[in-house]
Amino acid sequence: MAKAVEAPRMRVMKNGDLDAIVAIDTTVSKQERREYYERKCASMLDRAHNINSSLVAELDGKVVGFIMGDVYFGEFGIPETSGTIDSLGVDPKYQNRGIASELIDQFVSNMRAVGVNKVYTLVNWDDFALEKFFSSHKFVPSRRINLELALP
Repeated sequence: MAKAVEAPRMRVMKNGDLDAIVAIDTTVSKQERREYYERKCASMLDRAHNINSSLVAELDGKVVGFIMGDVYFGEFGIPETSGTIDSLGVDPKYQNRGIASELIDQFVSNMRAVGVNKVYTLVNWDDFALEKFFSSHKFVPSRRINLELALP
């Protein structure tokens, strides 16, 4: 008889999660971005300036996935309260178990609870797997245009 796969526990990110997040991201992205995540976590966990909307997924007390995002209250001249997802990762040993989907679902549920009506994210135009993943969660192309300026 096959052993039932344990469902991950979703919880709000805390300071002690930094090392696990960096390790997951380094394994997945093949880049070491500790400084980025140190800044991001410090900003997210600063209760005076932010709503901590970031989550981690735990199995047996170990962080196996994370999702990071923000709530915006009128930034960029957009009058509505909106949310963003800017980082999502699952330890490769735990991928294909629905953990990323559970993180998205909980994140979206939390966004609704704080009055967010739209959640935005960016996907590289040629990352078809990631686009398909977000599409499976009802994300569609935005009516907003992402603009860039390459600096010489």
